[in-house]
Amino acid sequence: MKKLVVLTGAGISAESGIRTFRDAGGLWESFRVEDVASPEGWMANPGLVLNFYAKRRDELLRTVPNEGHLGLARLQEFFQVEVITQNIDDLHERAGSHHILHLHGELTKVCSTCDPSYIVALPSDAPYIQLGDTCPRGCQLRPFVVWFGEAVPAIEQAIDIVRQADIFVIVGTSMNVYPAAGLIHYLPQESTIYLIDPKTVTTPHNQRITFIQQPASIGVPLLENRLRAT
Repeated sequence: MKKLVVLTGAGISAESGIRTFRDAGGLWESFRVEDVASPEGWMANPGLVLNFYAKRRDELLRTVPNEGHLGLARLQEFFQVEVITQNIDDLHERAGSHHILHLHGELTKVCSTCDPSYIVALPSDAPYIQLGDTCPRGCQLRPFVVWFGEAVPAIEQAIDIVRQADIFVIVGTSMNVYPAAGLIHYLPQESTIYLIDPKTVTTPHNQRITFIQQPASIGVPLLENRLRAT
């Protein structure tokens, strides 16, 4: 069974109603990245940061996977599928994908400010963390999210996955956010690359890429049919 590796970005979840950060009407028009998505912002006003991510979690609980997420899950019947996502939502999991690596953390989990190994999944009916909620060592809990200026611990694991890809599919990402955008450089030379996005995306490997210029909910089923026919 061939290995199909998928890199997903904000575009795939935007179709489910999750606001992106960079697009017009996105979250950065309402919030400064330095205030809610950086270690400095956390130190300056942790209450604001916790409130920001509590609202993002509430938003997530009201959304459902779209045909982009569901189509990738269906491909598991025919391929060994590994999803590497830049998104912090759980829509891939809810769609039925089994092997998912979250590069930038997960909105459904929290971690300790003093112990990176202490990670806790929050039940969907549980309230979000508050100031004063601590780990067993007494340190404040924080969102399990990789903020700007922080290292991406999962990137080495992602590189190992990409190096084994027979087919590489990019969905809903501008390929401008690093280190995720650099994963394409680790592909085997003989691998096949598809890119699904309604916008024009430019990468150093454009000559190798088959473009499907559609939103994920349309483009992934198109790719699904194409791959199943080969």
